[in-house]
Amino acid sequence: MPRPTRRTRTLRPRRPSGSRTRRLLELHLVVLVVTAIVSTTLLLASYREVQNSAGELRTHGAPAVQGVSATQLALLRAHQEAEASVREGIDNVIGAGARYENQLSAADQGLSRLSDVQIDGERGRGVLKTVNGLLTSYSSSMTPGSVKYVDDDLMQREKFEEAERILRRRGTGVVPRLDVLQQHQMQRVGRVSSMGALQQTGWAAAELGLLVMALTSLSALWVLRVRCGRSQDPWLLLALLATVALAVVPLWATTATQVRLDTARERLVEIEARAHDTHDLAASQQDVIEKSTALRGGLAAQRWQSWTYYGALGGGALIVLLPAVGICRRLNADYWRAG
Repeated sequence: MPRPTRRTRTLRPRRPSGSRTRRLLELHLVVLVVTAIVSTTLLLASYREVQNSAGELRTHGAPAVQGVSATQLALLRAHQEAEASVREGIDNVIGAGARYENQLSAADQGLSRLSDVQIDGERGRGVLKTVNGLLTSYSSSMTPGSVKYVDDDLMQREKFEEAERILRRRGTGVVPRLDVLQQHQMQRVGRVSSMGALQQTGWAAAELGLLVMALTSLSALWVLRVRCGRSQDPWLLLALLATVALAVVPLWATTATQVRLDTARERLVEIEARAHDTHDLAASQQDVIEKSTALRGGLAAQRWQSWTYYGALGGGALIVLLPAVGICRRLNADYWRAG
């Protein structure tokens, strides 16, 4: 086979100038776009999960725990007031007394609210249905004891003891059943208010992805400066700034929300414990009311936290589009001039 002449050698096709730079920029573009999509998806999902947890605790979890504690104390206070009316002879005039009626009415209202906010699902609804039935039996014992048998000490004592058994009987009484419901609700509150392993993994992966994207943006800027003779690219610089903001602001908002959740969980534990302090029921009720009021204020979401999700959504769109625009412009403008 004849050797190629100088003329034929010069006609051989050459590799396009700057092909290595083009492939390098294309690689940066792929890494930036893929990393931006994955990181933004993980970040938005993780942030939304934390905000949903705060919303559930604010609208259902905290009111449910507070409601059970307030209802227990109201029932115990009602029984205490009925016994006091007997000791003081008030039952001869007005039955069990206005304080008894007020506390029992408060307990009934508490149970009605609990049916809407309790967080133990079908099991919780079953407990509340049973408790309502037991309260009917309780009233059926208390009313004759405080009205019908006012002059019969023996029957009155028997009716009051019967009512107290319905109220306190271990395992099957009203208060023990509410204790079981409260225990299940506190377990749910603990799960909702704590960041689980899956959430922590999602945040770690999102932040790691944003770190990779920031480093890749810096690398792309270096490539454009060294190989394409561009001192800077405004699109990639904006993408870098948006990446840093996306890595910091949602994480900051989530940290603030998690602090509120931790504080709320601690307050709810205190409220639950206070409901078992029967030495001074009036003081326990007042303390529960004060702690519940403070808790509602602490769980209220701040306005800037509510808008952070939409800001993160917009930032995610920017870190996808800006690198694509910046690198594609450079590929079209500088590809053949790059060495």
